[in-house]
Amino acid sequence: MINRRWLPLNALRAYEAVGRNLSFTLGAQALHVSQSALSRHVISLEELLGKPLLERKPSGLVLTEAGAALLPVVAKAFDRIEQTLNLIQQGERSARTLRVHMPPSLLHHMALPILRDFRREFPDIRIDVSSSHVTGLPSQDLDVAVVYDRPSVDDRVTDLLWMVRVTPMCSPDLAEREKGKTLGEFLASNELLHTKLDNQPRDFLWTTFARQCGLSLDTDRGLAFDTAMSAVQYATSGDGVVLADVDMLADEVKAGRLIAPFPSATFEEGYGYYLKFHPEDLGDPVIALFRSWMIGRFGAHAAGAPPEA
Repeated sequence: MINRRWLPLNALRAYEAVGRNLSFTLGAQALHVSQSALSRHVISLEELLGKPLLERKPSGLVLTEAGAALLPVVAKAFDRIEQTLNLIQQGERSARTLRVHMPPSLLHHMALPILRDFRREFPDIRIDVSSSHVTGLPSQDLDVAVVYDRPSVDDRVTDLLWMVRVTPMCSPDLAEREKGKTLGEFLASNELLHTKLDNQPRDFLWTTFARQCGLSLDTDRGLAFDTAMSAVQYATSGDGVVLADVDMLADEVKAGRLIAPFPSATFEEGYGYYLKFHPEDLGDPVIALFRSWMIGRFGAHAAGAPPEA
């Protein structure tokens, strides 16, 4: 068994440089060493582990399964060592930067006040926030990611923040014009607004909703947007019907900017918001603090109320 008394630090540093760049040439340039020396270090690490970490293909270097498992752990460890050494050298307080990803709709409608309150209470923890409309985990390496996805099992620690419940929503003017119609008539006579999901048809959410309601509905018509936020903004402007998250948009409904004309037609869409991080970070006090803060703030949903804003 490998233990910390003889960790191959030079070999790990060499592998991190090559794996990050997927190039021996660029890795050698990053560390200011020869390419042959770098290659020897990587080979020695592979021999120690008894598994290849990199595979040469016509298109270039690719990570093997073992290499993909090792790279983020090594990169994160070196990042933290470098950061802490710099802080000590510069005589600064023990600040820490937490890299967080959130979907744009969640960030816009709910998370900004939560992040603001977290920063006020823990000003020594710096937060770098990234946002993208991908379903599931983004490609970049992060400390914590809040993702919009179906329930799934992977190698991350996963906490469910809430399952999304949706209902048709529209502007007050549109709801007034269509008053008296049944749900089927209302949806058939208005433009449907779609939120595109990775690897799903553009009308996936509306098709699922129509099936749950027992409606025969042409769901392929209307506009499709990359984010739920864009679809909601379009509906707020006065046109179209959006299938919207009733908890996320509770404030919009309360303020009268959106109307849910058929509140009884509310269903779980099968997707939810999950907080994910690497299992090796379970003992990280900053990640543990952020995790408990997020679960606590979103815990109000489990009691039937949206998170505080």
